[in-house]
Amino acid sequence: MPASLHTNPRTHFWIAGAALLWNLLGLMAFVMQVSLSPEQVAALPAADRAVHEATPAWLTAAFALAVGGGVLGSIGLLLRQRWAVAAFAVSLLALVVQIAGGYLVTPVWQASGAAGAAMPTLLLTIGVVLLWYARRRTT
Repeated sequence: MPASLHTNPRTHFWIAGAALLWNLLGLMAFVMQVSLSPEQVAALPAADRAVHEATPAWLTAAFALAVGGGVLGSIGLLLRQRWAVAAFAVSLLALVVQIAGGYLVTPVWQASGAAGAAMPTLLLTIGVVLLWYARRRTT
């Protein structure tokens, strides 16, 4: 392993802990999205409501897999387990499906425009970095 990747245990703990917090926020967003009541959906702005109503079950499943894999990968990273790499890989693949699917089958582009691409770009970047880091810290 290159010397630059030899972080002290405390640094690794903070990186893995931050990854876990980030992915728990994603899990919270997922739970909030799937637990919206019909009244809450009706109260959404029209563009957001259209995206919510156009989202198929397989896209919601991809969201669940993305955040679930991220949480498991982060726990594995904290424990320095090799399976963290697989969990982050599944998470990243599910994230790609979720983002691509969202743009292909829902009116998310009309709802958010070009500015709406910032969050998916950030999510993908973090996903790639976490997978890269896990590969180097667990092998």
